[in-house]
Amino acid sequence: VQLQASGGGLVQAGDSLRLSCAASGRTFTDNVMGWFRQAPGKEREFVAAITWSGGRSYYRDSVKGRFTISRDNAENTLYLEMNSLRPEDTAVYYCAADRSPRRTYIESAYYTKGTYDYWGQGTLVTVSS
Repeated sequence: VQLQASGGGLVQAGDSLRLSCAASGRTFTDNVMGWFRQAPGKEREFVAAITWSGGRSYYRDSVKGRFTISRDNAENTLYLEMNSLRPEDTAVYYCAADRSPRRTYIESAYYTKGTYDYWGQGTLVTVSS
């Protein structure tokens, strides 16, 4: 089972990027998926999550209105559209998925690293000022 994140790069403040997370080895169409990020010297933090159905999504406050998480279950791929990027968005971005099919959590669980069982290798996003 593998999650492969891609799409990172070096951009200027105000630019946009779209991250992708391709799953292989199994399908994640029935699983919660999310994005986390880790800046140098900091803890890994929640960015966004999407329910298995795609019906609801959750965001950390600092990215609301700028980032959009989506999933294409036919392609077994997760996306993170990032607009109006800021230098403080600089980090390695990781995609993640839980292992329980069609599970619904209380909201706080979507923000918690422990909810997720599978992790991608990360893709670096660098935003220059």
